[in-house]
Amino acid sequence: MSASIPAGRSVSVVVPATTANLGPGFDTLGMALTMYDDVTVSTRDEPGVRVEVHGVGADELPTDESHLVAASLMYSLQSWGVEIPGMDIVATNHIPQGRGLGSSGAAIVAGVLAAKGLAEGLVEVSDSELLRIATEQEGHPDNIAPALFGGLTIAWMTPEGPRSTKLTVHRGVSLLVAIADQSQMSTRLARSLHPETVPHEDAIFNLSRAALLIAALLDSPELLPEATEDRLHQNYRASAMPETSALIAALRERGFAAVVSGAGPSILVLCSDPGQRVDAEALIATHGGASWQCHALTVDQRGATVEALPGFAH
Repeated sequence: MSASIPAGRSVSVVVPATTANLGPGFDTLGMALTMYDDVTVSTRDEPGVRVEVHGVGADELPTDESHLVAASLMYSLQSWGVEIPGMDIVATNHIPQGRGLGSSGAAIVAGVLAAKGLAEGLVEVSDSELLRIATEQEGHPDNIAPALFGGLTIAWMTPEGPRSTKLTVHRGVSLLVAIADQSQMSTRLARSLHPETVPHEDAIFNLSRAALLIAALLDSPELLPEATEDRLHQNYRASAMPETSALIAALRERGFAAVVSGAGPSILVLCSDPGQRVDAEALIATHGGASWQCHALTVDQRGATVEALPGFAH
């Protein structure tokens, strides 16, 4: 028999944006950023799901159970043998949609954590189960792991499911995210541009850079420009994001560790100190072509959180 969530339970979930790949760490490395979506979910006696969206995507995102937070929440409850209650969901979005900052991963994580919070006392959900159920929906864990756990994460797949480990970034590393005002890129489209095989030397090149990138982010930020070189995915996607590619080339020519953030078209610049971040932002402001919004961010260390709101029914 399925467990039932009482009416009158409310939880609040906060989920960070994420940036994946970081150059050479394709489908493996991810980082949580200090930019957040906020979701509140309340249960009621009346069946059905109502969604209210504020902020980014308020005019475009669905307001029924097809909304990604709602779909993830229901999927998680069903997987855990919990009946789906009537729900009101209020999503306040700050993470840009389709810009390579983990908006879909954040929505999925929000749904999974809301499900865990609402089902308190009915099911026990471990961190590994959170990672599993969220990755099952997203398809890969590189954005899911940092969204859940914060920090710099390395994620990998095993026959038993996804795994991840969390690392602490050197305090000298400063982050700058440049978001294109208009262009979007779906992860599916970005992946369709990759060849089925890559040259052996390119694989070795990326292995060396990915290993070097961990050393740079943890201990030696001065190595970031070399450590963020990539031959596995960015060049193949360049034709679909010409303005992104042009700006990255301009930044790297000046010695900045600039990479595509996730599937793009946003750009992540990993700076070795705050002064370098200021210089990178100044270069972006004078670069021709697209208009870019720059955000000086830091690494989010907490990851997603869920808490019961006052009056939580038991």
